[in-house]
Amino acid sequence: MPDLLFEYAVIRVVPRVEREEFINVGVIVYCPKQKFLKAMLHLDAARVTALAPALDFDCLKDNIASLERITNGDPNGGPIARLDQPSRFRWLTATRSTVVQSSKVHPGLCTNAEATLVKLFEQLVV
Repeated sequence: MPDLLFEYAVIRVVPRVEREEFINVGVIVYCPKQKFLKAMLHLDAARVTALAPALDFDCLKDNIASLERITNGDPNGGPIARLDQPSRFRWLTATRSTVVQSSKVHPGLCTNAEATLVKLFEQLVV
């Protein structure tokens, strides 16, 4: 029976924030009891280009990569990446009006945060 509280958010690319159209490109899962914070990300060039042909795809890839470095606590990820897991998750999921955004944070119960991340990624991104 699932008994571990976890939280997740979907990472989105919103090429023109005023239009509010987006493409899901990843999922971040945070489970405090398992000391788990991880993201799965996939940037589909064809989908992004179909929605926003003028978007700088290389710049977008760099931004997505920086999210991954922060999530992983990579020392090269800057000062935010050096924060503890709860602080990094809250920073990553804070409301923004930028091209790369997260959904609202959603709670759930699981038994294995890694398996939950994979399932959410498969359902919401690919």
